[in-house]
Amino acid sequence: MPAAPARPPAERLTELDWLRIIAFGLLIAYHAGMVYVSWGFHVKSPRLVPALEPWMTLLNPWRMSLLFVVSGAATGLMIERGRGLARSRSRRLLLPLLFGVAVVVPPQAYVEVVQKLHYTGSYLDFLKLYFSRYRGFCPDGLCLELPTWNHLWFLPYLWVYTMLLAAALATLGPRWRLSPSWGWLGQRARLLWVPVLLFALLRQYLSARFPSTHDLLHDPYNHALYGSMFALGVVLWGHRDDPHGAWAAAVRLRWWAVGAALAAHGVQQVAGGWMDAQGEQAPFDPEVMWAALRALTGVKQWAPIVALLGFARLHLAGRDNAARRWLTEAVFPAYIVHQTVIVLAAPSLARQGWPLGWEMLALLACTALACAVLYLAVRRVPLLAAAMGVERRGGRGALA
Repeated sequence: MPAAPARPPAERLTELDWLRIIAFGLLIAYHAGMVYVSWGFHVKSPRLVPALEPWMTLLNPWRMSLLFVVSGAATGLMIERGRGLARSRSRRLLLPLLFGVAVVVPPQAYVEVVQKLHYTGSYLDFLKLYFSRYRGFCPDGLCLELPTWNHLWFLPYLWVYTMLLAAALATLGPRWRLSPSWGWLGQRARLLWVPVLLFALLRQYLSARFPSTHDLLHDPYNHALYGSMFALGVVLWGHRDDPHGAWAAAVRLRWWAVGAALAAHGVQQVAGGWMDAQGEQAPFDPEVMWAALRALTGVKQWAPIVALLGFARLHLAGRDNAARRWLTEAVFPAYIVHQTVIVLAAPSLARQGWPLGWEMLALLACTALACAVLYLAVRRVPLLAAAMGVERRGGRGALA
């Protein structure tokens, strides 16, 4: 079994930084792709690309979960540094959330009602409705909840999980740590199958009863899923230097995890298509079969994360350079503004009549360029830097 590269103890793990960059990068690309698939989104291109959907389906089960795992590990780092966890996270998350809801997100809702409902009022007219909690915009049969946080729902969810952990630390004492009691998770293949079992049960018994809403107070399935992912991230940080811990297990199990994820996806696609074709003529109880296929989603939610953790520890540990430092700081403000850039740029690009491939590349390029320019601009203005979650630390950056 390949061993993780030896490195001196450090305050941060570069592999976590790279994973966070990768996770946010995939999220930005995914949201750009939403313009071109049949699923609901704020704006749509008149030319859809069905070939994108299978690839985006592969990302769907784990793309946000990876961010919560990395954020949980970052929280473990903050605990060890002895910072005021609640104060630091509140400043880092709540100010960008408020700025986002008030400034960044409204253009998304405006473009959506213009495109889908042919709203003819000015942007200022719309803002009056936005901040007065108007409920009369109902595209696709669902009325917009205004004001809204749209893609920024990640921030309040992460803040709640951090506050719960801070409360546990305050209650159980400053020397208490969650991670050392979880050493058994790194033994044999437990890092792979134990969380998979948990997520399969959540998928089976919660997801159908409580569909995803991104409503902080009415989203029990997502809280169970992402709260568990966050806790697993805290555990992983505690085992970063344990040769028999969870990180080492991720290295050992990485290829098994790849195989499990691909096998689960393949079985779901083939068996699900067969079940659709059979309808009520299936030779056995279809509810049992569908239940088994739903449970396989637990594999698709966790196995890719184990694989990424293992490959990152093996190939990205200690890989530090100027790009890592720049991207680590830039990726969080890019997350805040990227969807607004996509929603504003997509309709304009669609009107140009370019070949579809060039249009899609142009949307990605416009989004990346706008995010980079905005980051370079706001980092020079302390108030805007704080509002966008940029922490000026001599270029070291910080995990969310």
